Amino acid sequence: MDPAGGAVRARDLGVAPGIFDPGPLNAITDVGGVRVGHATVVEGDAIRTGVTAVLPHGENLYLDRVPAAIHVGNGFGKLVGATQVRELGELETPLLLTSTLSVFRAADVLVEWMLEQPGMEEVRSLNPVVGETNDGVLNAIRRRPITAAHVRAALASARGGPVPEGCVGAGTGTVAFGWKGGIGTASRALPPSLGGASVGVLVQSNFGGVLQVMGAPVGRELGQHAFRAELDPDPGGGSILIVVATDAPLSDRNLGRLAARALFGLARTGSSAASGSGDYAVAFSTSASVRRPSGARRLVTTELANEETSALFQAVIEATEEAIFNSLFTAETTAGNGRTVEAIPLDRVREVLSRYVVPRRGGRSPQV
Repeated sequence: MDPAGGAVRARDLGVAPGIFDPGPLNAITDVGGVRVGHATVVEGDAIRTGVTAVLPHGENLYLDRVPAAIHVGNGFGKLVGATQVRELGELETPLLLTSTLSVFRAADVLVEWMLEQPGMEEVRSLNPVVGETNDGVLNAIRRRPITAAHVRAALASARGGPVPEGCVGAGTGTVAFGWKGGIGTASRALPPSLGGASVGVLVQSNFGGVLQVMGAPVGRELGQHAFRAELDPDPGGGSILIVVATDAPLSDRNLGRLAARALFGLARTGSSAASGSGDYAVAFSTSASVRRPSGARRLVTTELANEETSALFQAVIEATEEAIFNSLFTAETTAGNGRTVEAIPLDRVREVLSRYVVPRRGGRSPQV
């Protein structure tokens, strides 16, 4: 889009959080093998919703599982499959994001889709992982409009490369900080001296708080924030799903530590994880050295030591923060379900940033 007018990514506004450089696409797909697909569902005047699928690799995940972990900031949400991921520390299906009341239908379709895959003929247990945020402001959520065709379309469209952002897939009807939210993504590439790993993040933003961008009090300056009125019915409420991918060889235990740091990036944007907010991070590693083949009697892995994780923690904080900004800045004004939610006014954001933010110089990662 035109940086002077329409939706843009954060870096088009000079918003580049942190010290590390992004990967080539500045997207979760910078982590090799990761694929993302969307099904955007817009019907009539009331349906604004969708499905987003994240696939850690291109093979059958049940037969070639990846270590994974979940971190819960505030647990007002429905994350199907969470207990088994926490117990076993692995993903055995793709990860789906959708609307709150459609989680269960999406999980059922994901099970059907997985059981149809080659090699699954004798499978009798499966753990679909499906997360959500509540898009009921712009979407007639009680109609539960997500169908099997929508879920299958999101899975079938999953690709590497650039990831569509904003009002697409599971972000079609979401709201963040009182403006239109959506899907956002970003990545960080560590320099060789710090291991050279990539960290990618994808978010479904639908939460509130007091927006700040690179420390600038954007929400306060624009008069759009939680607690701005005594009768605000949902001060800071809403939810966010954060998906973290890395090619660093991490155990599920250290992936839990990585997922926890994603919430630090969320906090930097101005969220307070309100009582009505569901704040979840799901992290997985694509590294071949930590894969978990189904049926293996012994797992021989080579994983990163605890002492080597700190740069990854910094990277996921930066990527999460930027992914959230991208979800806001690429979203467009949306009408649905009898309401209209405006896109964040980027001209006014620029003006606030010009008064509060010192421009970043250089732009290269530290080569320590």
